[in-house]
Amino acid sequence: MKTMPKEFIIGIGIVLAVLLIIVPVPHWMMDFLVMINIGIGLMILLNAIYAKESMDMNAFPTILLMTTIFGLVLNLSATRLILGTGFAGNVIEVFGEVVVQNNLVLGFIIFAIIVIVNFLVITKGTERVAEVGARFTLDAMPGKQMAVDADLNTGAITDEEAIVRRKKITDEASFFGAMDGAAKFVKNNAIAAILITLINLIGGTIMGATGLATGEPMELMDAFQHFSLMTIGDGLVGQIPALLISVATGILVTKTTSEDGITAQLGRQIFSQSIVLYIAGGAVAFLGIFGGLSPLFFIPFGLLLIFLGTRVAHKKSVAAIATEIGGIPGVEGSDAAELEEIRRPENVNTLLGVDPITLFIGYGLIPLVETSQGGDLMDRAVMIRRQIALELGTVVPMIRVRDNIKLPPSEYRIHIKGVEVAGGDIMFDHYMAMNPGYIEEEIDGIETVEPYLGLPALWINESQRERAEALGYTVVDPPAIIATHLTEVIKSHLHELMSRQDVQSLVNNIREANSVLVEELVPKLMGYGEIQKVLSNLLREGVSIRDLVTILETLADYGQITRDSDMLTEYARQALKRSISRKYFAGEMNSVITVDPNLEQQIMQSVTQTEQGSYLALDPAITQQIFDRLSSEVNKLTSMGRQPIILTSPVVRSYFKKLVEPIAPDLVVLSYNELEANAEVQSVGMVAI
Repeated sequence: MKTMPKEFIIGIGIVLAVLLIIVPVPHWMMDFLVMINIGIGLMILLNAIYAKESMDMNAFPTILLMTTIFGLVLNLSATRLILGTGFAGNVIEVFGEVVVQNNLVLGFIIFAIIVIVNFLVITKGTERVAEVGARFTLDAMPGKQMAVDADLNTGAITDEEAIVRRKKITDEASFFGAMDGAAKFVKNNAIAAILITLINLIGGTIMGATGLATGEPMELMDAFQHFSLMTIGDGLVGQIPALLISVATGILVTKTTSEDGITAQLGRQIFSQSIVLYIAGGAVAFLGIFGGLSPLFFIPFGLLLIFLGTRVAHKKSVAAIATEIGGIPGVEGSDAAELEEIRRPENVNTLLGVDPITLFIGYGLIPLVETSQGGDLMDRAVMIRRQIALELGTVVPMIRVRDNIKLPPSEYRIHIKGVEVAGGDIMFDHYMAMNPGYIEEEIDGIETVEPYLGLPALWINESQRERAEALGYTVVDPPAIIATHLTEVIKSHLHELMSRQDVQSLVNNIREANSVLVEELVPKLMGYGEIQKVLSNLLREGVSIRDLVTILETLADYGQITRDSDMLTEYARQALKRSISRKYFAGEMNSVITVDPNLEQQIMQSVTQTEQGSYLALDPAITQQIFDRLSSEVNKLTSMGRQPIILTSPVVRSYFKKLVEPIAPDLVVLSYNELEANAEVQSVGMVAI
């Protein structure tokens, strides 16, 4: 037999509630429904107390609506019984007798106080808190969503975590918006209870005196006595659950997010200061001794507070010592358990990882990151990754941006694999102006140095910006300075950042359209590690690997001939000659520096082959002559405003590049085989000894 679907339960419950308005309820069923109402109120209150945060009961507005309807239906059914038969069940009668106790005035006063507390204190306050909470939550929603996007862009969270956090933000906005309206259910329910009470009292007295309720006329005072008892009982069985739900509503809308329950929070926040307990305990004991205020209660309570203060002070001293030395031998009881928790070894596995790229900033530069303050450095970090992916054809790891209190406020540092490689000093509220070299008119500013190229520059304020741009100065803002520096640093270290996992991802990206190529190359001819070396060699010299298919085709062609990564790199460069040639030779006639054939022959004779690969063993004196001659020729081209390019034979290119890299890491060294047929070059110098 199939069980009833859960979706039917709520629908059937609402239908039954409507039927209770129409169909008279017997006395025994009224007792049962009153019991259910009180039980539901208690469960809702306890759930609200022990919920970690408000969103743990995100269906509370709907629950509040249903309990309000249920309470009103019970009030109507009880009114029908009171006015129709003069008796509304044992539960209502007992509630009335307990409160009245042969004193109607006292009973009415207690009932009135409960109604006033519920309506004016709890309900009114809850309604206001819900209104303000809804307004603040909706106002903060765009900022929270931008914070999630920023964390996602920097790699602080994954896509799945971002989806969960965005859903939570949306749910919070919906919850507090619904609570703003649902709080009015509680308020109007209290008003309805007051009106129903007056109707029951006046109408019951009239019907009892006329005999319409009990069948026989009653004395006016007897009727008033009897129906007052029933009215107060009915009001109490309705107001007590309403009071519980009102308190639950107030707790939910005032609850803060915490990993601890409300009991732990209150205990930690109220009983956390020993001096507070000492003063409060002393004051209470003093009133009991010298104030004549029931010494039997005041003095013991004051001493209890003082004792709790000593316990709090003792726990703090134990925690401080345990933090300093890692624990105290020989401590027993609860303190030993606390110290054991402190001494428990930390899981350090999470501390072993090294972020590929990290940008550390001083606290004075935090506004450049905070989107709420207009900072766009996070967006620029995303654009850097996109720019390099389009330009060089590889995926840059996530760029993590973190503040570092150890840095001066205006400085930033760039770390590659946990090691600082670059940095700079930024004036947050200024612009950097650089003279291109042909501007004679000077402007006032604070002298500085551009952090990447090391060129002289000036810090100028906002009022000088337009004038500097009009004169021809290059003016950039602080985020652009950091982003430019970060981009160039990443490009220069991109070959270090490429891992075997990255290579596998790139290969898998083209596998579907080039399955034959990939199956032929990997792993039959080469492994991912060997492909990684070739791609890293290309990236080291700024050659784009975006045309990965051509590179892999070349490796598949020559992988059977040689396993030397340097030689394979040269073959790949020659296959990419179109993109390399057009990158450096855009004009009709291009000036280059060539290498003397005799020097090339001498370099090749100095190459030593080993099992680990080949290296250049050149006489230091000859190496120095090459450096001197190269510096002279490079300075000649640089003074003419042209980029120095060295042109060599294919077999020498890689060795010559490695030779001159220590003194000129950015020097472009090309081979004749990397030139397009229509590229026109002119030798304006030669490196010879």
